[in-house]
Amino acid sequence: MIENRVEKSGLIQLDLSDFKKGAKVLPLDLRNFLFQELILKEKVFREKVAAFDFQTYQDAHVAVFCSEDTIIPLWAYMVITSALKPYAESVFIGSEKEALQSLILSKVKDISAEEYKDRRVIVKGCGEDVPAQAYVVLTEKLQPVVKSLMFGEACSTVPVFKS
Repeated sequence: MIENRVEKSGLIQLDLSDFKKGAKVLPLDLRNFLFQELILKEKVFREKVAAFDFQTYQDAHVAVFCSEDTIIPLWAYMVITSALKPYAESVFIGSEKEALQSLILSKVKDISAEEYKDRRVIVKGCGEDVPAQAYVVLTEKLQPVVKSLMFGEACSTVPVFKS
């Protein structure tokens, strides 16, 4: 019988890339709401927003960006967010990749540190598209409560903190 020594050791493995699993991120290009797909005119913008079917974004995380090199005033992002609010789970400004990274960071901030009190935690370091800031925020959050914090895999860790 194969014995899982990591499981018996009481180590907790955290893989920050798991925080994006199952997340549906959809892009929304503001170019489609511009006058002649070039210039933001408030009246045209508002008309196009009002006519657009945002149900496509139901329960999705939306990455709002503009593929045209034009000036987008801040209020336009607010108008789009307001229109998406009844449908989207969340709205991010930037690419799909940036939205996923923001989503991971947001979920790290929401972690309950008490769940890791007096525990030995290994943070996996091979996650794709995990922003460095997520590791920093996680360290700040867990260091006051954990017994030890390590980086890597159970077979090869780098000690970060030990109380």
